[in-house]
Amino acid sequence: MKEFLYIIRGGQEKYQTNSPEEMQKHMQKWQAWMGGLAQEGKLVGGQPLMSEGKTLTEGGAKVMDRPLAEGKELIGGYLLIKADSLDHAAKIAKDCPSFEYDCSVEVREISPME
Repeated sequence: MKEFLYIIRGGQEKYQTNSPEEMQKHMQKWQAWMGGLAQEGKLVGGQPLMSEGKTLTEGGAKVMDRPLAEGKELIGGYLLIKADSLDHAAKIAKDCPSFEYDCSVEVREISPME
């Protein structure tokens, strides 16, 4: 199997307007989805990301503190999964719980380092 990266963008605006109960219900959907991927041996890892970060440019000489993006471009998290092909990885991504909040999921194959 190959490894793929899911880059999950957007959805935070709608999610943050939820009640604590709705947020908990959404997190339960995430736990169920990721738990299923883990049981199938497809989940390698993944975490939500904070919105603040640092960007280094000019060979590391310039460091900018800033939010990394806003709105639909904000990367909320990532997952690493195993799948047979890019099409298979995209099919698995269709069940991402954050589609409820108008997110997008970019699916990229990890290029092996040899």
